Amino acid sequence: MSAKPTQTAIDRRGFLRAAGLTGAAFALGLSSTEAIAGPVLNLSGQPGLAQPGLAPESVELTPFIIIEKSGRITLMNPRPEIGQGTFQSVPALIAEELEVSLDKVVIKQTGGESKFGGLWSQAVGGSGSIRGGYTQMRKVGASAREMLIKAASQQWNVPIEECYAEDAKIIHRPSGKKTSYGELAEIASKLDVPKTPALKDPKDFKILGTSAPRPDTPLKVTGQAQFGIDAKTPGMVYASIERCPVLGSNLVSFDATQALKVKGVQQAVKVERVVGKNRYEGVAVIATNYWAALKGRKALKVQWDHQGHDTFNSTDFDNSLRELAKTDGIVGHSLGDFDKAYSDAPVKLEALYETPIVSHSTMEPMNALAHYQPGDKVELWVSSQGGDLVIDEVAKVLKVPASNVKVHVMFNGGGFGRRLTQDFASEAALLSKTIGKPVKVVWTREDDTILGPFRPMTYSALRGALSSDGQAVALQHKVISPSIDATMGETEKYDKAKPDGTMLEGTNEQKYEIPNVNTRYVHAEVHIPLSYWRSVTSSTLAFSHECFLDEMAHKAGQDPMAFRLAMLTKDSDTKRVLTKLKEFSGWDKPLPAGKGRGVAQWEFFAGLAGQVVEVSRTENGGVKVDKVYCVIDLGTVVNPDTVKAQVEGAIAMAITAATKDGITFEHGRAVQANFDKNRMLRINEMPEVEVLILAEGGPKIKGVGEPGLPPLAPALANAVFAATGKRIRRLPFDLAKV
Repeated sequence: MSAKPTQTAIDRRGFLRAAGLTGAAFALGLSSTEAIAGPVLNLSGQPGLAQPGLAPESVELTPFIIIEKSGRITLMNPRPEIGQGTFQSVPALIAEELEVSLDKVVIKQTGGESKFGGLWSQAVGGSGSIRGGYTQMRKVGASAREMLIKAASQQWNVPIEECYAEDAKIIHRPSGKKTSYGELAEIASKLDVPKTPALKDPKDFKILGTSAPRPDTPLKVTGQAQFGIDAKTPGMVYASIERCPVLGSNLVSFDATQALKVKGVQQAVKVERVVGKNRYEGVAVIATNYWAALKGRKALKVQWDHQGHDTFNSTDFDNSLRELAKTDGIVGHSLGDFDKAYSDAPVKLEALYETPIVSHSTMEPMNALAHYQPGDKVELWVSSQGGDLVIDEVAKVLKVPASNVKVHVMFNGGGFGRRLTQDFASEAALLSKTIGKPVKVVWTREDDTILGPFRPMTYSALRGALSSDGQAVALQHKVISPSIDATMGETEKYDKAKPDGTMLEGTNEQKYEIPNVNTRYVHAEVHIPLSYWRSVTSSTLAFSHECFLDEMAHKAGQDPMAFRLAMLTKDSDTKRVLTKLKEFSGWDKPLPAGKGRGVAQWEFFAGLAGQVVEVSRTENGGVKVDKVYCVIDLGTVVNPDTVKAQVEGAIAMAITAATKDGITFEHGRAVQANFDKNRMLRINEMPEVEVLILAEGGPKIKGVGEPGLPPLAPALANAVFAATGKRIRRLPFDLAKV
């Protein structure tokens, strides 16, 4: 996703000591004990891990570390856990420098509080959690370590150089004397926070770079982990909301007579959903339990004004994009003189590629529990990709100060970009204000699938030229699509006269040394809501770009891998990845008859990966995906096991998007509403995957969650061509009918 994580300053935020009670604990890093109170149902529900509340006496050092006198250490995780491993990897950055092991600390999720940073600093998206927080979080731990060492040296009246930290203790090297962090916390909290703390040499790392277990896994395996859909609060009711499947329709009237006859149903009210610039009306059925709310919803009689959107269908929209492809569009990037080089070239080729609208299809449907309270305050429990994003959106929609919004970020049952949009949270908050009760809104699977926001459809019109000796001399990539930014942002701020960087994502960042390159964007209007999907527009443009390069290689009569490497004479990460991938996959080893392999790579804002896909023809005329080799370039790795898991997940998602079902529209409605028509890859269809991590250290830190996705579709399509001779230019395609 195109989230741009921001840096959080490590500042001393004052000193606070709450009076009274036991006086047995000190906290480093909080302005009040209230701030660290956990959600009504905390993340685990287990003592010892993510425990709500601490002893009331606390002092402030950095917001991310709390050390009590008892010795208990709590590390605050600012990045929501959506299955990608941040509940382990982000605290690990602090723990490494603090010299504590993760199995001895409590990990708590932040709730978007401003003391943890500005907007987007507590969001997960764009593969940015580690990229944005690697140095920042290490400095948090290093600062605390230095303050604790200084506190010990002062207490013992010994030179600071004679003290060091180890296993949550400060040790005096000459005497062997030691004391715990808990015993030093109060003194340390009164010291100045180091502005430039010394970070550990990576060769001394004990946690980072190792395949450490994730603390949330046992909770999820045993069903103890608390997701948003598990949240409860006293006095809450449930709501199921009827929204028009023809997106853009207005509510004319509704009759809730039959709905109110359902046992448990209390009332039915109008409610509004805000998605970027779009506002959608719906009717919420309120009940004492979810089943009654859903049953009551089905008994509603609702009249909609479709505003003409009931004529929208995918075939017409598809044709409109083809027509737009004939226009010039806005130049995004230009190198050399494409027009002249293309005109003069002896060999030319062109092709049109197409990718569909897709749904995010998270396993946990959208839901939110909101409690609007006196004084225009609201409290929410929500599975979101950013507690700070929830606060920002809910405050805007309710027109209340951000300080009036309190959020408990729960474990997320999948995100993939969907939970960067907080429409479901603000919808619940508005509804709670309307009915005057805490209310839990639960979307159905069908709601999730048909209401968006969606990944937009893209067309790519490509032209390329070769010299007489088969060298690539010119390449043009024109993208024709609606704009995510135009849909999600403020309409008046979107400038159609400027190139849309989101919709041209990655096309300008490829390292192939083609002398004449031109990228263009043609804007298409659409009324349906669009948003960021895993790896955003790279999930579609890598397919067209890398498949077309394969077409150029074939036209030149060259091996696809050799053709690419020939365009990488200068040192670059792309050259290193492809060179390693060639060796790792055994590219030069001949395959048996009936098999084929394809290659693709993609570098974009989130990172870089390359893949080789091997396929084989089946007896019934189809194709089977046998194996995927992936080389992902990271520079620095936090948890290799998590990296491999994320790459495997990205590959599964990419195969689904390439070979299963996209979302199509007829009469203004999405045709695919549930998993029967919006199919996912099944476990027996998952190919063998081998992942090689390039982690050579140094300052380079790249993303993990997204780079494993874009190369799969083009590598697969190129493999299909190698095995069958059939060129795939449109997604999705059916492996059984290739």
